[in-house]
Amino acid sequence: MEEGQPYPHLFSPFQLAGRHLRNRVAHLAILTAMSPGGQVSDRHIQYYLNRARGGAAMIVAEPVNMAPHQQVSIKVNARDDAAMDSLKRWAAAVEGEDCRLLAQVQDAGRGRHAPGRNFEAVGAAALPDDISWTMPHVLSASELHVMIEGFAAGSRRLQACGFSGIEISAGHGHIFAQFMSPWANSREDEFGGDLEGRMRLLLETIAAIRATCGRGFIVGVKAPGDDGLAASIPPTVAAEIVARLARTGIDYLSFAQGTHARTLDMHVPDGHWPALPFRELTRRLRAHAGGVPVMALGRITDPAEAEGILAHGEAEMVGLGRALITDPAWPAKAAAGHARDIRYCVSANSCWHQVTALHKLACDNNPRLAEPEESRPLPPATVRKRVVVIGAGVAGLEAAWVAASRGHEVTLFGRSPEVGGKLRLHASLPGGEALSSIYDFQLAEAQKAGVRLELGVDAEFEDVQGLQPDAVVLATGSSMVWPLCLPASLKAEGYVTDLRTALPGVLGVSARQRGTAVIFDQDHTDGTYCAAVALHRRFERVVIVTPRESIAQDTSMVTRQGIHRRVNMLGIDVEALSEPQWTEGFEQEGRLVCANIYTGREREIENVAFFAYATPRAPHNELAAPLRAAGFPVHLIGDAKVARAPLAATAEGYAIGRSL
Repeated sequence: MEEGQPYPHLFSPFQLAGRHLRNRVAHLAILTAMSPGGQVSDRHIQYYLNRARGGAAMIVAEPVNMAPHQQVSIKVNARDDAAMDSLKRWAAAVEGEDCRLLAQVQDAGRGRHAPGRNFEAVGAAALPDDISWTMPHVLSASELHVMIEGFAAGSRRLQACGFSGIEISAGHGHIFAQFMSPWANSREDEFGGDLEGRMRLLLETIAAIRATCGRGFIVGVKAPGDDGLAASIPPTVAAEIVARLARTGIDYLSFAQGTHARTLDMHVPDGHWPALPFRELTRRLRAHAGGVPVMALGRITDPAEAEGILAHGEAEMVGLGRALITDPAWPAKAAAGHARDIRYCVSANSCWHQVTALHKLACDNNPRLAEPEESRPLPPATVRKRVVVIGAGVAGLEAAWVAASRGHEVTLFGRSPEVGGKLRLHASLPGGEALSSIYDFQLAEAQKAGVRLELGVDAEFEDVQGLQPDAVVLATGSSMVWPLCLPASLKAEGYVTDLRTALPGVLGVSARQRGTAVIFDQDHTDGTYCAAVALHRRFERVVIVTPRESIAQDTSMVTRQGIHRRVNMLGIDVEALSEPQWTEGFEQEGRLVCANIYTGREREIENVAFFAYATPRAPHNELAAPLRAAGFPVHLIGDAKVARAPLAATAEGYAIGRSL
């Protein structure tokens, strides 16, 4: 181990299948969707090259098409020779940085994330997917052998292109997991029955790849650790699977959590989970691995966390997925003792949603994703400008520090004495704590770049005019609009306020409060439900009233699953398809009437002690018109343009900061 190295176990060399690894850090990539049509694109290669240059010793890349039936348009093609040249360029770029490149062998089987059903799905048995209710075509034994041959041939093709190995993705409810699970596999042939039969697809795939590619080719398996369903693959069954896999001669193991059911969110634990949520389970399963190296994974975000796992002998490697999407130079910064400079993952799962729903990988805290300068200084501006940024939320901060880093003279006005804007409130709520990493990083970079910070100043036209800027960036945020179902007179009285205005006064109260807290929800984003959890800790009862048929409809599937689980387990009540109706009974007795939006049927919520609304947000852009009239170029970003999530705010802040 290198003397003076702050993380000596993390940055000690290692070997897999006789191949050198410079440290113990692997990047576990998700589908990037950067190579439509099956050919590896330049941007795709740049994404992986950045992470290899950033210090990862191994990259387990996204799944590729291998078997004859796999023709997913946004996946790279390895099922025939059509993409060989681009596969070679991909491998050469990554391996040329002393980083081992593996691809995933995977098939979704009956699983489906998108709305609707997949009528081309395949599976183990005539049993529907638990989420989409897709009914798969049941693969015959002969079709399974064709699939196995395809996986072996695809692996050999990757080997010929310069890849160091493959990882078989046998967790998360993908097809190998479906075959191993009695919940999804009711077959009575050689691919069903007892555990050995249910594992046959995986075991024969391992054997076929090994026979085709030889011992020098890394073969890893991501095995199920806990599906979260007692009738599927609980930890006791997972331990049996691990023990059987240990006898196959594979080169490493890792353990996935959750399955394609109501527990899918377990595989990407968000901020409501503790750090290292699967550490103990990994330790228990490793005891059954028979000496096969184990890769720990699951919300490992900080180098000290990774070092602790290795130092305690709980794993031989650590796998970082979302953490290296956010900062590809995470390993290099940690190795140099500069962990404070890491741009940390906030575990919001925006990346997962972007890929599964929109087929475009993006990150809340990394707007430079896959750019050549992703981890490098930006080129200096050709002309130095005076830039004024108004608004110290994450959009304005990103614009300010990026522009200043390119040599511009930047002044940043912020109404609050603290940076972060409204995201700072979200970060104070249960599950939102990691969001502070966005503005903490931005503030540090702004200070390094020499941004002049004018905090606690509600900038007006004269403040801007006096600086005679060459460009003005308005990142002044937004406010929740008044709900039309309530009398407009109440707005002027200030008797009912929006949730973001009402919360700070409540969060300062630690003692349990009597009565019921009610949120009228026309927002349906994560922050509203973090607020509901905070209110649950302080009030006897919490009720969410929404005119939609359910809650959290503007969140990703995995985020929504977690919200529904918490709401139900905490006993937070939901009045769906309802709107509040103002009556004298509320002011006099704390009784709030809710009416069904279709039938008008009324229900009363008694003893209401807190009532606030969460609604769509209107932009604060009042300064734009007078500044433009005075001849100043004005750019609207973030919520000042149109209210959206942090991902859009940081992206637009970066874009304007780079373009000025």
